[in-house]
Amino acid sequence: MSERASYDAELVHTVLDEAYVCHLGFVVDGEPRVLPTLHARVGDTVYLHGSTGSRPLLAARDGGLPICVTATLIDGLVLARSQFHHSANYRSVVAHGTARLVTDPAERELAFAALVDKVAPGRAADSRPPDAKELAQTALLALPLREVSAKVRTGGVSDDERDLPLSHWAGVVPLRLVAGVPEPAPGVLVPVPAYLRPSESGWLGAPTLRGRHVVIEPLDASHAAGLFTALDDAEVWTHLTVARPASAGEMAAIVDAAIKDQTRTPFVQKDPRTGEILGSTSYYAIDEARRSIAIGHTMLGRPHWRTAINTESKLLLMAHAFDTLGAIRLEWHTDIRNERSQKAIARLGAEREGVLRAHRQRPDGSWRDTVCFAMLAGEWPAARERLTAGVR
Repeated sequence: MSERASYDAELVHTVLDEAYVCHLGFVVDGEPRVLPTLHARVGDTVYLHGSTGSRPLLAARDGGLPICVTATLIDGLVLARSQFHHSANYRSVVAHGTARLVTDPAERELAFAALVDKVAPGRAADSRPPDAKELAQTALLALPLREVSAKVRTGGVSDDERDLPLSHWAGVVPLRLVAGVPEPAPGVLVPVPAYLRPSESGWLGAPTLRGRHVVIEPLDASHAAGLFTALDDAEVWTHLTVARPASAGEMAAIVDAAIKDQTRTPFVQKDPRTGEILGSTSYYAIDEARRSIAIGHTMLGRPHWRTAINTESKLLLMAHAFDTLGAIRLEWHTDIRNERSQKAIARLGAEREGVLRAHRQRPDGSWRDTVCFAMLAGEWPAARERLTAGVR
């Protein structure tokens, strides 16, 4: 529909920048070809890459190659009462022109970096650049954005008036592309870079919290071996809801499950001076609407029990919950058999509120009763002053 067309440069740039894949159309020996490929925009130029032996790139050597590049983003499925009016909400770009082969070394370096950063912003500086052999195997096309148009469809259902009384569901099903949890390749020992971590902030975010005795940072698969060493003590696991791991591999599975658990935000605890891993803890039961959050799933190496490390860890997490997130209520839950944990939570200033019977299952199959503690925002200032004095 012509009324959906736009020639706004900002819209065109936004669609091209958001789309990961474009389609490259060209003619070879009188026949059409369309290839999916990656692209990156730098200013008013789109760069496309491919093998030096591919037909379009070979053809571009002789005065350029007439091409058509398209990119489409689907934002929603539009379901109407009538089949004829089913549609989609979308944003698309169509660009025509003559693409040139990029031969200037400086421009090629710029385009390669843009292509890598398009996959993951910041990745070009965090990976090995191509060597001479790899550069010789890869060709680049450059298309100036001169003959370009965009089309956009937004909004709801466009049913005919005669169809409105029909008893069929109608509406829009929104769609969006969301990155999952990064899965490291075998042998990778470095943490997931910040630019690959989920962009969640606020209540679902995983901040790095620094104190004198402990640093709390987002849990990562690379922490598994260190955690296994730090927590290799049967007493640490006595009252936890997961069984004690027998190997670093089993610990890696526990870490992986924690990272993928969408109901919690897991952290690792480290020594700020040596970087030694000391344990793990989490936020969970996160309820922004009620402004409530819980601290738990804590596993701390036995040498650090009843030390400033444990107290400061709780202090940092409590301060972030109350002072940064604006929580009204902070909760703790522990096994009714775990008297040590109950006393530790009470020392923080939390109030014992009750018991949830048969609340969680233990690794041995039995069902535990859970003791609930909580602290309210009005109780936090006094607790903060007392706890801060205790870790100086």
